[in-house]
Amino acid sequence: MDWIDDTDRLEALYGYVGAPALRKVATRLTPLYRKWIMTSRFCILSTIGPGGTDGSPRGDDGPVVTELDENTLAMPDWRGNNRLDTLRNIVEDGRISLMFMVPGSNTVVRVNGTARLTEDPALRQRFDHKGRLPATVIVIRIGEIYTQCARAPMRAGLWTRDDSDGLPTVGEILAEMTQGEEGGTDYDTAWGARAEKTMW
Repeated sequence: MDWIDDTDRLEALYGYVGAPALRKVATRLTPLYRKWIMTSRFCILSTIGPGGTDGSPRGDDGPVVTELDENTLAMPDWRGNNRLDTLRNIVEDGRISLMFMVPGSNTVVRVNGTARLTEDPALRQRFDHKGRLPATVIVIRIGEIYTQCARAPMRAGLWTRDDSDGLPTVGEILAEMTQGEEGGTDYDTAWGARAEKTMW
């Protein structure tokens, strides 16, 4: 295998960067970027730390983040599996990227920046959901915002198809990984009710 390990060689393969790809970058929430991000209920949150990288899906029943000011976003950390991979990385490193998506749009909006974690009571209270509060809130300082090229969702037909028929369930995967000690049909059958009770 002939590896590319030189950025000059890499750039020679791809050519120049078009002006729009550079001019669309903002360093704060502009009115239109604000509208886009505040419409998004789902994003992928990427972090890096001593143990490696992590990509975590994040979703909410309204905007997935809240604006604190034009340079700062806040994301509640709602209940998950308690692995804490993302949160550990934030505590250890702080570099962060978010990819905001909206069903029906092939545009993806990227935010790169730094993050810190807080259990501040007043900030947690802002995310009250029927008496439930997030354990912590991720506070994101925006470094840059820009739109991603729409070709990947277009190529994938992301919002126009359903390929889920026949996929293995989480219970099946868990049973495979534990040689049947955990998971299986009972796990899958109970999951819906369990998730509903522990969504927030």
